[in-house]
Amino acid sequence: MEGYTSEIRLWGPNWAPRNWALCNGQLLSIAQNTALFSLIGTIYGGDGRTSFALPDLRGRVPIGPGQGIGLSLRREGQKGGTEINTLNVTQIPSHTHGVIINNPGEIAIPINTSSGDEDESNPGAGVLANTGADNYASSPTANASYAGANIPVSGSQIDIGNTGGNQSINNMQPYLGVNYVICLQGTFPSRS
Repeated sequence: MEGYTSEIRLWGPNWAPRNWALCNGQLLSIAQNTALFSLIGTIYGGDGRTSFALPDLRGRVPIGPGQGIGLSLRREGQKGGTEINTLNVTQIPSHTHGVIINNPGEIAIPINTSSGDEDESNPGAGVLANTGADNYASSPTANASYAGANIPVSGSQIDIGNTGGNQSINNMQPYLGVNYVICLQGTFPSRS
């Protein structure tokens, strides 16, 4: 199969044609592949003295290097991404949870008094003294007028339990496994 040295193609079979190799990240000898090394160097790995690596596209999708509008910078040969991910609190969009309390319960608020009439400074029967303001009682008293009261009550914190199974999510788009091959020996490409 004809090709330019370092050209990468999609390839249907599970083997590479003559002068081509599967893009599986394997190390090659610089001495035996000088033309290819002169084009890709150690972008994909190798020590640069005796060996260099082919791109490893097993289970990966190639993307163009650079920085598109609104996208992150990607360098040639850079690997990234993850197949699965477990989200943490900082990655979840801001949201709220509703709380429904089916049995709110009761809170007893004791009022300490001693026996006496409501016009006395020390009233009894749970009646607060008449000081020119509204009177309050915990139970009705004959011929007495009482006003309602709002008593602020501070409760304890309500905790909402965790939910979810803490399972990883799959980041994989629909895919089809097809081989990539790279031309080891072909027409040497010119820059112009």
